Amino acid sequence: MENLEAKAILKTVRIAPRKTRLIIDLIRGKSVAEARAILANQPQRAARVIEKVLNSSVANAVNNLNMNEENLYVKTCYVDEGIVLKRAKMDSRGHVGRNDHKTSHITVIVAEK
Repeated sequence: MENLEAKAILKTVRIAPRKTRLIIDLIRGKSVAEARAILANQPQRAARVIEKVLNSSVANAVNNLNMNEENLYVKTCYVDEGIVLKRAKMDSRGHVGRNDHKTSHITVIVAEK
């Protein structure tokens, strides 16, 4: 029996990886229906973005690999650091400080039980 899995990646999301990892840890290993319910009840902005990646991964599994949506679960999901947008911020006494805007790369892999 083959281990088929479908993957979806979203790159350069303007949310810090540290904040995104808190949400993605909640859905790891859960069924797709349970993961959607968890994400729908989270107030963070990262939950909306992760839900889109999860839905894309499920669509890839159903349309490209002919998997059954009821049998899918979140096999692997992780957040990598993306590029850092470096901006200048005026500091006291004429100094210029740095204001870093961190980005994330979100990956969700689903498989059939």
